[in-house]
Amino acid sequence: MKVSSKTKLILASLGLLYLQTACQSAQPAATSTGIDKTTNTATASTEATAATPAADPVFEGLSYRYAVKKATLPNGTKVAYTDEGKGSETLIFIHGLGSYLPAWDKNVAELSQHYRCIAIDLPGYGKSDKTGITAGMATYADDVLALMDTLKIKQATLVGHSMGGQIAITAALKQPQRIKHLILAAPAGIETFTEQQKQLFKMTVTPESVQKTTPEQVVANFKVNFHQMPADAQYMIDDRLKMSQSAEFGAYSKAVAGSVAAMVDEPVYEQLQQVQVPTLIIFGAQDALIPNRYLNPNLTTQAVAETARDRIPNSQLVVLPEAGHFLQYEQAGAFNKAIRDFLK
Repeated sequence: MKVSSKTKLILASLGLLYLQTACQSAQPAATSTGIDKTTNTATASTEATAATPAADPVFEGLSYRYAVKKATLPNGTKVAYTDEGKGSETLIFIHGLGSYLPAWDKNVAELSQHYRCIAIDLPGYGKSDKTGITAGMATYADDVLALMDTLKIKQATLVGHSMGGQIAITAALKQPQRIKHLILAAPAGIETFTEQQKQLFKMTVTPESVQKTTPEQVVANFKVNFHQMPADAQYMIDDRLKMSQSAEFGAYSKAVAGSVAAMVDEPVYEQLQQVQVPTLIIFGAQDALIPNRYLNPNLTTQAVAETARDRIPNSQLVVLPEAGHFLQYEQAGAFNKAIRDFLK
């Protein structure tokens, strides 16, 4: 069935990577804790690895700019991450829906000169485990906090984009003493939806609809995330097309659909006033995905951004010109400067 304009706009209300035109129709393996580098077949853990399932060659074959490590969380899930730079401040970068840790490459490149920068692949995405995982805002927040435990990080600043912003907020609500600052880039969870609209999202974004996304739609999905898509973002499109050839693409698609359901089923809007940590909110002035132009035609990006600022105590707002939803990549220099100014 052809995707209607109405459906496209409804999907856009989530403000998240890959899915604006995605719809064509309406047990953990390990139990140990440890860290290993994917650039090396040996693991730093002293436990035997013979029983570990073979890594998926497609996802593992994706070219990441920085060396990838893997940590096994207490629940047995292996989480891929990069760890660059040193400093008194540790920044943990959490990507958005359907994305992966290379989405932060331009930010890690600069900010790692001043801070320790850890970018993660959420379970179900990138080079992290995809089988036996549970996609959820609370679950992902727990995974971030568990990774901090595994890496012996007592306190960190969470930097979350879109869905990653909602996860970061959830983590800060769960364990405020562990979060030094929040940096929310075009965060999900600020715009609200009715129960009927939530059900529509869940019925529309299914594992099957994600798997049926055509190459042409993939390209269109990326372009709508930018005010003007940079040429150097092409690798993300190429990677997304490669993912569809993976034997684990079904598990990835299930994680994406599960993430959509979790975003609408685990809202944070009513809890924003309980956020206790200093917070920086950054939006792109030309964000075409937040707010939803169909469901909330009279709402503006500026209004959503100001709602976040007004509801989160001790927060400040920066709106970047000439930037769309994927602002941390499109206007990386200005985005990085806003973070550095905030953390001074």
